[in-house]
Amino acid sequence: MRIKVVSPSTQRAQHVANIVRNSGPGLDVLATTSPISGLPEAVNGSRPALLVLDGVDTHGLETLGQLVLAQPDIDAIIISAEQSPAFLLKAMQAGVREVLPPPVDEAALQAAVQRVARKRRPVEAPAELGEVMAFVACKGGSGASFLAANLAHLLSVRDGRTVALIDLDLQFGDALLMLSDQSPASDIAEVARSIARLDAELLRAAMVQVSGTLSVLAAPEELTQALEVQADHIGAIIKQARQMFDFVVIDVGRSINAVSLRALDAATHIFPVLQLNVPNVRDAKRLRDLFRTLDYAPQKIHWLVNRYEKNGDITLDSLQHTLGVQRVATVPNHFAGVSASVNQGVPIGKLARNNPVSRALVDLTQRIAPVEKGKRDSWFSTIFGN
Repeated sequence: MRIKVVSPSTQRAQHVANIVRNSGPGLDVLATTSPISGLPEAVNGSRPALLVLDGVDTHGLETLGQLVLAQPDIDAIIISAEQSPAFLLKAMQAGVREVLPPPVDEAALQAAVQRVARKRRPVEAPAELGEVMAFVACKGGSGASFLAANLAHLLSVRDGRTVALIDLDLQFGDALLMLSDQSPASDIAEVARSIARLDAELLRAAMVQVSGTLSVLAAPEELTQALEVQADHIGAIIKQARQMFDFVVIDVGRSINAVSLRALDAATHIFPVLQLNVPNVRDAKRLRDLFRTLDYAPQKIHWLVNRYEKNGDITLDSLQHTLGVQRVATVPNHFAGVSASVNQGVPIGKLARNNPVSRALVDLTQRIAPVEKGKRDSWFSTIFGN
Protein backbone atom coordinates (compact mmCIF):
# COMPACT_ATOMS: atom_id res chain seq x y z
CA MET A 1 0.00 0.00 0.00
CA ARG A 2 1.37 3.42 -0.96
CA ILE A 3 1.38 6.01 1.84
CA LYS A 4 2.40 9.66 1.68
CA VAL A 5 3.37 11.59 4.82
CA VAL A 6 3.05 15.37 4.52
CA SER A 7 4.29 17.83 7.17
CA PRO A 8 5.44 21.47 7.20
CA SER A 9 8.56 20.27 9.03
CA THR A 10 11.14 18.07 7.31
CA GLN A 11 12.22 16.56 10.63
CA ARG A 12 8.66 15.73 11.63
CA ALA A 13 7.85 14.35 8.18
CA GLN A 14 10.74 11.89 8.45
CA HIS A 15 9.87 11.01 12.06
CA VAL A 16 6.24 10.24 11.22
CA ALA A 17 7.26 8.34 8.07
CA ASN A 18 9.56 6.08 10.11
CA ILE A 19 6.73 5.27 12.50
CA VAL A 20 4.40 4.48 9.60
CA ARG A 21 6.98 2.19 7.94
CA ASN A 22 7.02 0.05 11.08
CA SER A 23 3.24 -0.45 10.94
CA GLY A 24 3.58 -3.59 8.86
CA PRO A 25 5.09 -5.23 5.79
CA GLY A 26 4.41 -4.19 2.22
CA LEU A 27 4.06 -0.44 2.89
CA ASP A 28 5.54 2.01 0.38
CA VAL A 29 6.03 5.17 2.46
CA LEU A 30 7.12 8.55 1.09
CA ALA A 31 7.76 11.70 3.17
CA THR A 32 7.15 15.20 1.78
CA THR A 33 7.75 18.61 3.34
CA SER A 34 4.93 20.97 2.46
CA PRO A 35 2.31 23.19 4.12
CA ILE A 36 -1.10 21.57 4.04
CA SER A 37 -2.27 24.37 1.75
CA GLY A 38 0.10 22.89 -0.86
CA LEU A 39 -1.36 19.42 -0.52
CA PRO A 40 -2.45 19.02 -4.19
CA GLU A 41 1.09 19.77 -5.32
CA ALA A 42 2.54 17.49 -2.63
CA VAL A 43 0.42 14.58 -3.83
CA ASN A 44 1.33 15.50 -7.41
CA GLY A 45 -0.28 12.59 -9.18
CA SER A 46 1.38 9.93 -6.98
CA ARG A 47 -2.06 8.52 -6.10
CA PRO A 48 -1.32 7.30 -2.56
CA ALA A 49 -3.84 5.00 -0.91
CA LEU A 50 -3.33 6.79 2.41
CA LEU A 51 -2.29 10.33 3.37
CA VAL A 52 -0.84 10.95 6.84
CA LEU A 53 -0.98 14.68 7.38
CA ASP A 54 0.83 16.49 10.20
CA GLY A 55 -0.13 19.89 11.61
CA VAL A 56 -3.61 20.20 10.11
CA ASP A 57 -5.85 23.12 11.10
CA THR A 58 -9.35 24.12 9.97
CA HIS A 59 -8.09 25.66 6.71
CA GLY A 60 -6.08 22.49 6.05
CA LEU A 61 -9.27 20.46 6.39
CA GLU A 62 -10.86 22.49 3.61
CA THR A 63 -7.89 21.76 1.33
CA LEU A 64 -8.03 18.07 2.24
CA GLY A 65 -11.78 17.95 1.63
CA GLN A 66 -11.33 19.31 -1.90
CA LEU A 67 -8.61 16.74 -2.63
CA VAL A 68 -10.68 13.82 -1.34
CA LEU A 69 -13.67 15.04 -3.33
CA ALA A 70 -11.54 14.87 -6.49
CA GLN A 71 -9.85 11.57 -5.49
CA PRO A 72 -12.35 9.71 -3.24
CA ASP A 73 -10.23 6.53 -3.15
CA ILE A 74 -7.68 8.26 -0.87
CA ASP A 75 -7.91 7.67 2.90
CA ALA A 76 -6.54 10.21 5.36
CA ILE A 77 -5.19 10.20 8.91
CA ILE A 78 -4.35 13.58 10.41
CA ILE A 79 -2.23 14.73 13.36
CA SER A 80 -3.65 17.92 14.81
CA ALA A 81 -3.59 19.89 18.06
CA GLU A 82 -7.21 20.81 17.30
CA GLN A 83 -9.42 18.31 19.12
CA SER A 84 -12.68 20.23 19.57
CA PRO A 85 -15.96 18.49 18.70
CA ALA A 86 -16.56 20.99 15.89
CA PHE A 87 -13.13 20.28 14.38
CA LEU A 88 -13.59 16.51 14.66
CA LEU A 89 -16.96 16.79 12.92
CA LYS A 90 -15.43 18.79 10.07
CA ALA A 91 -12.63 16.23 9.82
CA MET A 92 -15.16 13.42 9.48
CA GLN A 93 -17.04 15.41 6.82
CA ALA A 94 -13.75 15.89 4.94
CA GLY A 95 -13.27 12.13 4.77
CA VAL A 96 -10.69 11.77 7.54
CA ARG A 97 -10.60 8.31 9.08
CA GLU A 98 -8.83 9.22 12.35
CA VAL A 99 -7.56 12.35 14.12
CA LEU A 100 -4.55 11.90 16.42
CA PRO A 101 -3.18 14.56 18.83
CA PRO A 102 0.49 15.59 18.92
CA PRO A 103 3.00 14.51 20.00
CA VAL A 104 2.21 11.48 17.89
CA ASP A 105 1.80 8.23 19.81
CA GLU A 106 3.62 5.52 17.84
CA ALA A 107 1.26 2.68 18.81
CA ALA A 108 -1.86 4.73 18.06
CA LEU A 109 -0.59 5.85 14.65
CA GLN A 110 0.52 2.36 13.68
CA ALA A 111 -2.84 0.90 14.76
CA ALA A 112 -4.65 3.52 12.64
CA VAL A 113 -2.50 2.67 9.60
CA GLN A 114 -3.11 -1.04 10.14
CA ARG A 115 -6.88 -0.47 10.19
CA VAL A 116 -6.69 1.29 6.82
CA ALA A 117 -4.49 -1.49 5.45
CA ARG A 118 -6.97 -4.15 6.53
CA LYS A 119 -9.80 -2.27 4.88
CA ARG A 120 -7.88 -2.13 1.61
CA ARG A 121 -6.88 -5.78 1.43
CA PRO A 122 -8.15 -7.50 -1.72
CA VAL A 123 -11.61 -8.97 -1.21
CA GLU A 124 -11.40 -12.73 -0.96
CA ALA A 125 -14.09 -15.13 -2.03
CA PRO A 126 -16.65 -15.13 0.78
CA ALA A 127 -16.30 -17.97 3.23
CA GLU A 128 -19.28 -20.05 4.21
CA LEU A 129 -21.31 -18.09 6.72
CA GLY A 130 -22.09 -19.50 10.14
CA GLU A 131 -25.56 -20.74 11.00
CA VAL A 132 -27.71 -18.53 13.22
CA MET A 133 -29.87 -20.15 15.92
CA ALA A 134 -32.30 -17.82 17.71
CA PHE A 135 -34.08 -18.80 20.94
CA VAL A 136 -37.24 -16.86 21.75
CA ALA A 137 -39.36 -17.32 24.88
CA CYS A 138 -43.09 -17.70 24.40
CA LYS A 139 -43.54 -16.66 28.03
CA GLY A 140 -41.26 -15.26 30.70
CA GLY A 141 -39.54 -17.95 32.73
CA SER A 142 -39.70 -20.55 29.98
CA GLY A 143 -35.98 -21.34 30.27
CA ALA A 144 -35.01 -20.06 26.81
CA SER A 145 -31.81 -18.42 28.07
CA PHE A 146 -30.69 -21.62 29.78
CA LEU A 147 -31.33 -23.67 26.64
CA ALA A 148 -29.60 -21.15 24.35
CA ALA A 149 -26.50 -21.01 26.55
CA ASN A 150 -26.25 -24.77 26.95
CA LEU A 151 -26.83 -25.50 23.28
CA ALA A 152 -24.05 -23.00 22.49
CA HIS A 153 -21.78 -24.91 24.86
CA LEU A 154 -22.58 -28.24 23.23
CA LEU A 155 -21.90 -26.90 19.75
CA SER A 156 -18.55 -25.54 20.95
CA VAL A 157 -17.18 -28.83 22.30
CA ARG A 158 -17.32 -30.77 19.06
CA ASP A 159 -14.72 -31.00 16.28
CA GLY A 160 -13.20 -27.57 16.94
CA ARG A 161 -16.11 -25.53 15.59
CA THR A 162 -16.44 -22.00 16.95
CA VAL A 163 -19.58 -20.57 18.54
CA ALA A 164 -20.75 -17.05 19.43
CA LEU A 165 -23.53 -16.60 21.99
CA ILE A 166 -25.19 -13.17 21.69
CA ASP A 167 -27.43 -12.06 24.56
CA LEU A 168 -30.18 -10.02 22.96
CA ASP A 169 -32.36 -9.96 26.07
CA LEU A 170 -31.18 -6.38 26.37
CA GLN A 171 -32.84 -5.38 29.63
CA PHE A 172 -32.58 -8.55 31.71
CA GLY A 173 -30.07 -10.74 29.88
CA ASP A 174 -28.05 -13.20 31.94
CA ALA A 175 -26.90 -15.77 29.37
CA LEU A 176 -23.25 -15.32 30.36
CA LEU A 177 -24.06 -16.32 33.96
CA MET A 178 -25.16 -19.73 32.67
CA LEU A 179 -21.66 -20.46 31.40
CA SER A 180 -19.08 -18.49 33.36
CA ASP A 181 -18.42 -16.26 36.36
CA GLN A 182 -16.30 -13.87 34.26
CA SER A 183 -17.28 -10.21 34.21
CA PRO A 184 -17.60 -8.74 30.70
CA ALA A 185 -15.24 -5.90 29.86
CA SER A 186 -17.71 -4.75 27.21
CA ASP A 187 -21.22 -5.57 26.03
CA ILE A 188 -23.59 -5.32 23.09
CA ALA A 189 -24.44 -1.66 23.84
CA GLU A 190 -20.75 -0.73 23.72
CA VAL A 191 -20.43 -2.45 20.35
CA ALA A 192 -23.52 -0.57 19.11
CA ARG A 193 -21.88 2.74 20.05
CA SER A 194 -18.87 1.83 17.91
CA ILE A 195 -20.86 0.29 15.06
CA ALA A 196 -19.16 2.46 12.42
CA ARG A 197 -15.84 0.82 13.34
CA LEU A 198 -17.19 -2.71 13.69
CA ASP A 199 -14.84 -5.39 12.44
CA ALA A 200 -13.71 -8.83 13.63
CA GLU A 201 -11.09 -7.33 15.95
CA LEU A 202 -13.57 -5.01 17.69
CA LEU A 203 -16.26 -7.68 18.09
CA ARG A 204 -13.85 -10.28 19.46
CA ALA A 205 -12.42 -7.76 21.94
CA ALA A 206 -15.95 -7.06 23.24
CA MET A 207 -16.73 -10.72 23.90
CA VAL A 208 -16.03 -12.91 26.91
CA GLN A 209 -13.91 -15.92 25.91
CA VAL A 210 -15.55 -18.75 27.84
CA SER A 211 -13.33 -21.27 26.07
CA GLY A 212 -11.15 -21.50 22.99
CA THR A 213 -14.24 -22.15 20.85
CA LEU A 214 -17.02 -20.31 22.73
CA SER A 215 -17.37 -16.51 22.97
CA VAL A 216 -20.21 -14.53 24.56
CA LEU A 217 -21.39 -11.01 23.76
CA ALA A 218 -23.13 -9.97 26.97
CA ALA A 219 -26.25 -7.87 27.43
CA PRO A 220 -25.82 -4.37 28.92
CA GLU A 221 -25.41 -4.02 32.68
CA GLU A 222 -27.47 -0.82 32.81
CA LEU A 223 -31.13 -0.99 31.79
CA THR A 224 -30.99 2.43 30.13
CA GLN A 225 -28.24 1.26 27.77
CA ALA A 226 -30.66 -1.17 26.15
CA LEU A 227 -32.40 1.79 24.51
CA GLU A 228 -29.21 2.62 22.59
CA VAL A 229 -29.23 -0.64 20.64
CA GLN A 230 -31.05 -0.35 17.32
CA ALA A 231 -32.13 -2.91 14.74
CA ASP A 232 -29.43 -1.86 12.27
CA HIS A 233 -26.80 -2.39 14.98
CA ILE A 234 -28.01 -5.96 15.50
CA GLY A 235 -28.02 -6.64 11.77
CA ALA A 236 -24.39 -5.50 11.51
CA ILE A 237 -23.30 -7.48 14.58
CA ILE A 238 -24.91 -10.71 13.35
CA LYS A 239 -23.44 -10.22 9.89
CA GLN A 240 -19.96 -9.80 11.37
CA ALA A 241 -20.39 -12.74 13.75
CA ARG A 242 -21.45 -15.07 10.92
CA GLN A 243 -18.17 -14.32 9.16
CA MET A 244 -16.17 -15.20 12.29
CA PHE A 245 -17.97 -18.18 13.83
CA ASP A 246 -19.37 -21.51 12.65
CA PHE A 247 -22.49 -21.03 14.78
CA VAL A 248 -24.13 -17.90 16.17
CA VAL A 249 -26.61 -18.61 18.97
CA ILE A 250 -28.88 -15.71 19.98
CA ASP A 251 -30.92 -15.43 23.16
CA VAL A 252 -33.65 -13.16 21.80
CA GLY A 253 -35.60 -12.91 25.06
CA ARG A 254 -39.35 -12.42 24.99
CA SER A 255 -39.87 -8.91 23.61
CA ILE A 256 -40.97 -8.66 19.99
CA ASN A 257 -39.75 -5.38 18.55
CA ALA A 258 -37.62 -4.08 15.69
CA VAL A 259 -34.43 -5.29 17.36
CA SER A 260 -35.60 -8.85 18.04
CA LEU A 261 -37.25 -9.11 14.62
CA ARG A 262 -33.94 -8.26 12.95
CA ALA A 263 -32.39 -11.23 14.76
CA LEU A 264 -35.27 -13.55 13.87
CA ASP A 265 -35.08 -12.49 10.22
CA ALA A 266 -31.36 -13.33 10.15
CA ALA A 267 -31.79 -16.71 11.86
CA THR A 268 -31.41 -19.96 9.96
CA HIS A 269 -33.18 -21.76 12.85
CA ILE A 270 -35.69 -20.32 15.34
CA PHE A 271 -36.46 -22.11 18.62
CA PRO A 272 -39.66 -20.86 20.29
CA VAL A 273 -39.47 -22.19 23.86
CA LEU A 274 -42.59 -22.89 25.91
CA GLN A 275 -43.93 -24.96 28.78
CA LEU A 276 -47.10 -27.04 28.62
CA ASN A 277 -49.57 -24.75 30.35
CA VAL A 278 -52.41 -22.61 29.05
CA PRO A 279 -50.69 -19.17 29.16
CA ASN A 280 -47.62 -20.55 27.34
CA VAL A 281 -49.69 -22.29 24.67
CA ARG A 282 -51.77 -19.17 24.11
CA ASP A 283 -48.66 -17.06 23.57
CA ALA A 284 -47.17 -19.79 21.37
CA LYS A 285 -50.18 -19.46 19.06
CA ARG A 286 -49.64 -15.71 18.88
CA LEU A 287 -46.00 -16.26 18.02
CA ARG A 288 -46.93 -18.84 15.38
CA ASP A 289 -49.30 -16.32 13.78
CA LEU A 290 -46.52 -13.73 13.75
CA PHE A 291 -44.14 -16.17 12.05
CA ARG A 292 -46.76 -16.85 9.39
CA THR A 293 -47.29 -13.12 8.87
CA LEU A 294 -43.54 -12.72 8.44
CA ASP A 295 -43.61 -15.57 5.91
CA TYR A 296 -41.00 -17.64 7.76
CA ALA A 297 -40.52 -21.09 6.22
CA PRO A 298 -41.97 -23.86 8.44
CA GLN A 299 -38.65 -25.73 8.41
CA LYS A 300 -37.02 -22.70 10.02
CA ILE A 301 -39.16 -23.05 13.16
CA HIS A 302 -38.38 -25.72 15.78
CA TRP A 303 -40.90 -25.72 18.62
CA LEU A 304 -39.29 -26.69 21.90
CA VAL A 305 -41.15 -27.71 25.06
CA ASN A 306 -39.05 -27.19 28.16
CA ARG A 307 -39.58 -28.90 31.55
CA TYR A 308 -41.68 -31.53 29.83
CA GLU A 309 -43.55 -34.12 31.93
CA LYS A 310 -45.35 -36.96 30.20
CA ASN A 311 -48.38 -36.98 32.48
CA GLY A 312 -49.15 -33.27 32.28
CA ASP A 313 -52.64 -31.86 31.69
CA ILE A 314 -51.74 -30.78 28.14
CA THR A 315 -50.34 -33.44 25.82
CA LEU A 316 -47.84 -33.05 23.02
CA ASP A 317 -50.47 -34.24 20.55
CA SER A 318 -52.84 -31.47 21.59
CA LEU A 319 -50.05 -28.89 21.35
CA GLN A 320 -49.11 -30.07 17.85
CA HIS A 321 -52.76 -29.89 16.83
CA THR A 322 -53.13 -26.39 18.30
CA LEU A 323 -50.03 -25.08 16.57
CA GLY A 324 -50.62 -27.02 13.36
CA VAL A 325 -47.16 -28.61 13.42
CA GLN A 326 -46.04 -32.21 13.03
CA ARG A 327 -43.09 -32.24 15.39
CA VAL A 328 -42.25 -30.74 18.76
CA ALA A 329 -38.95 -31.34 20.56
CA THR A 330 -38.88 -31.73 24.33
CA VAL A 331 -36.46 -31.15 27.19
CA PRO A 332 -37.48 -33.07 30.33
CA ASN A 333 -38.10 -31.50 33.71
CA HIS A 334 -35.11 -31.97 36.01
CA PHE A 335 -35.17 -29.14 38.53
CA ALA A 336 -32.22 -30.22 40.67
CA GLY A 337 -29.75 -30.54 37.78
CA VAL A 338 -30.82 -27.32 36.06
CA SER A 339 -30.84 -25.36 39.31
CA ALA A 340 -27.32 -26.52 40.18
CA SER A 341 -26.10 -25.60 36.71
CA VAL A 342 -27.60 -22.10 36.87
CA ASN A 343 -26.46 -21.38 40.43
CA GLN A 344 -22.89 -22.50 39.73
CA GLY A 345 -22.64 -20.90 36.29
CA VAL A 346 -21.49 -24.18 34.76
CA PRO A 347 -23.04 -25.77 31.62
CA ILE A 348 -25.17 -28.72 32.60
CA GLY A 349 -23.24 -30.93 30.16
CA LYS A 350 -20.11 -30.35 32.27
CA LEU A 351 -21.80 -30.47 35.66
CA ALA A 352 -24.01 -33.53 35.20
CA ARG A 353 -23.04 -35.39 32.05
CA ASN A 354 -25.72 -38.06 32.25
CA ASN A 355 -28.47 -35.65 33.19
CA PRO A 356 -31.58 -36.20 31.03
CA VAL A 357 -31.58 -32.50 30.15
CA SER A 358 -28.04 -32.86 28.78
CA ARG A 359 -29.05 -35.86 26.70
CA ALA A 360 -32.11 -34.09 25.31
CA LEU A 361 -29.99 -31.09 24.30
CA VAL A 362 -27.43 -33.36 22.63
CA ASP A 363 -30.23 -35.02 20.64
CA LEU A 364 -31.55 -31.60 19.62
CA THR A 365 -28.08 -30.40 18.61
CA GLN A 366 -27.48 -33.52 16.55
CA ARG A 367 -30.83 -33.13 14.79
CA ILE A 368 -30.26 -29.48 13.89
CA ALA A 369 -26.53 -29.62 13.12
CA PRO A 370 -25.58 -33.29 12.56
CA VAL A 371 -22.08 -34.56 13.26
CA GLU A 372 -20.62 -37.33 11.10
CA LYS A 373 -20.69 -40.76 12.72
CA GLY A 374 -16.97 -41.04 13.45
CA LYS A 375 -16.80 -37.55 14.92
CA ARG A 376 -20.14 -38.04 16.69
CA ASP A 377 -18.76 -40.90 18.80
CA SER A 378 -15.86 -38.71 19.91
CA TRP A 379 -18.27 -35.85 20.66
CA PHE A 380 -20.56 -38.08 22.74
CA SER A 381 -17.53 -39.36 24.65
CA THR A 382 -16.45 -35.80 25.41
CA ILE A 383 -19.87 -34.89 26.79
CA PHE A 384 -20.97 -38.04 28.57
CA GLY A 385 -17.65 -39.74 29.28
CA ASN A 386 -16.91 -43.42 28.86
